[in-house]
Amino acid sequence: MTVRLHWFLPTGGDGRTLVDRHAYGPNGQAGRKTPGLRTPDIEYLAQIAKAAERLGFEAVLTPTGTWCEDAWLITAALSQHTERLKFLVAFRPGLLSPTLAAQMAATYQRVTRGRLLLNVVTGGDSSEQRRFGDHLDHDRRYERTDEFLSIVRGVWRGEPYDFHGTHYQVDGGLTALPPDPVPEVFFGGSSQAAGPVAARHADVYLTWGEPPAQVKEKIDWIRSLAEREGRTVRFGVRLHTISRDSSAEAWATADRLLDDLDADTIAAAQAALGRSESVGQRRMLELHGGSRDQLEIHPNLWAGVGLVRGGAGTALVGSHAEVADLIEEYHALGIEHFVLSGYPHLEEAYWFGEGVIPELAARGLLDRTAAEDSGGGAPLLVAGGR
Repeated sequence: MTVRLHWFLPTGGDGRTLVDRHAYGPNGQAGRKTPGLRTPDIEYLAQIAKAAERLGFEAVLTPTGTWCEDAWLITAALSQHTERLKFLVAFRPGLLSPTLAAQMAATYQRVTRGRLLLNVVTGGDSSEQRRFGDHLDHDRRYERTDEFLSIVRGVWRGEPYDFHGTHYQVDGGLTALPPDPVPEVFFGGSSQAAGPVAARHADVYLTWGEPPAQVKEKIDWIRSLAEREGRTVRFGVRLHTISRDSSAEAWATADRLLDDLDADTIAAAQAALGRSESVGQRRMLELHGGSRDQLEIHPNLWAGVGLVRGGAGTALVGSHAEVADLIEEYHALGIEHFVLSGYPHLEEAYWFGEGVIPELAARGLLDRTAAEDSGGGAPLLVAGGR
């Protein structure tokens, strides 16, 4: 099993700061502007996508939610700017018909010649879900996701498919031209409601970057559930990265990311994140407890991002060799897919691609094609920012 590397498309904006670029004032008006932010226009996102492809990343994850561009549309556009890069499209299953989603995926595969991967996001924040008209509670959302994915896989068979469940009633559902290849399904969730859904439907179970011992517990949990279903699930981890020529330089960069964060900013972010129903989010918060005091929670694993950011809150920090060491440690547990990001995403893609990828290749953890694609060269032009 080799390491498979993926990058991230910041469709909510990018920059050299962790400060929330979507902070809102009491009257719903946009808050203060933070220096160094970059708008997620198609030209800038295309630079990141081209860099990721050039450096040897297999795919890019595109998020879903209120504060970012629609993942289906933006990646379809970016597919015309790239040749081999795959797109890991995040979407929420409760917000569109499962038969329509299956049809969209099939069309996407034909248009892009097979470059679609699916990231199914059930949703762990009821207030966010209600913005889209979804009023189910946490566990019922996972129940619905279970039905949704059953239907998607059913209609991909290319013959009429019936389904009668609690949330969906489908008669003769059909994708006349099934996707070829069938997109892999990436799925995450740390709650008891999420585990069985992953076991039944996920090709890749994706977890946020907890310390290796905790990640192993999740792997063992999902693997045992999948075995009961007669299935095999592969595993991935979602992390940020700060990799430099020296460890000191990497940690100095991490420290600079904290410079914009005063106590009030952190407290407000922690209060907002603490209201999430997501068990995974709760586990991220427990890694640092809202304090700056002990953010290195495992050698070269830093929880500083999670002080103000929801979702993935940890970063690989260190020299290129140290970052490769930690990737190798996760890989030894059974992690195959590494979905990475950094601030800003264009420059950090080059730091990782030109520094860590050769280290991984030298250790025999990458296939030859990915290693050769990371040849580097002059970086693409950077749009905006300081």
